[in-house]
Amino acid sequence: MPFSSLLYEISDRVAYITLNRPEKRNALHPKLVAEIKQALTDAAHDDAVKLIVLKANGPAFSAGADLEYLQQIRHFNLEQHIQDTKDLCGLYEQIYFHNKVVIAWVQGHAIAGGCGLAAVCDFCYSTSEAKFGFTEVKIGFIPAIVSVFVSRKIGEGRAKALLLSGELISAQQAEQLGLIDEVFPANDFMEKVQQKLQNLLYGASAFSLMQTKKLLHQVQDVPIREALERAVMANAEARNHPDCRRGIDAFLNKQHIHW
Repeated sequence: MPFSSLLYEISDRVAYITLNRPEKRNALHPKLVAEIKQALTDAAHDDAVKLIVLKANGPAFSAGADLEYLQQIRHFNLEQHIQDTKDLCGLYEQIYFHNKVVIAWVQGHAIAGGCGLAAVCDFCYSTSEAKFGFTEVKIGFIPAIVSVFVSRKIGEGRAKALLLSGELISAQQAEQLGLIDEVFPANDFMEKVQQKLQNLLYGASAFSLMQTKKLLHQVQDVPIREALERAVMANAEARNHPDCRRGIDAFLNKQHIHW
């Protein structure tokens, strides 16, 4: 489908989803949310795609909720609020449970829902100038959906400090909290993130990446014995996959494998 609020392109087995509302600081509204979800679906079903990069044009990664849309939701009833929230929840779930690794490249501020969008990705790399934060409590909202993912990612205590204060933090602070993975100077950013991308593209099996991500999700909230049973089965299935046999052969023959 044609997109109007984002750019979608595939290059060297990477699907690039670029938020493209720079004049609105890539604020989230229903159309953009729907288009990101569609792009993620397209990438999920495309065998030519191994990794997904989520990035943005303009000075901000995403400023959160669209101001014009905030005006509209002031008049929503409860059922409309529930449906609207479910739509955004579906986007975060789709990233979190996606069958392929999703990587956020943050070159501008990521605030409120935009911060959640970056944090829920499997990897998040940022320029040193970017700021992060969940400002919802300052305008009478609550960071409801993102709280589920953020508390899992950085722990309840750190999540409380971040979500209850509503304060913006630096990229360096976000890295220290574990909210994002790594920070690079703006002038080195593209070179550094491309290196990270290449390591995943050519240094790891697509099947292994997919199955590892799937297993990590499956064992989060189950008793340890059940988690271990799932891990045993996942390991056995992986060993039976052609990628594993190929990897073992390369290792034993001291050959470099180019995934």
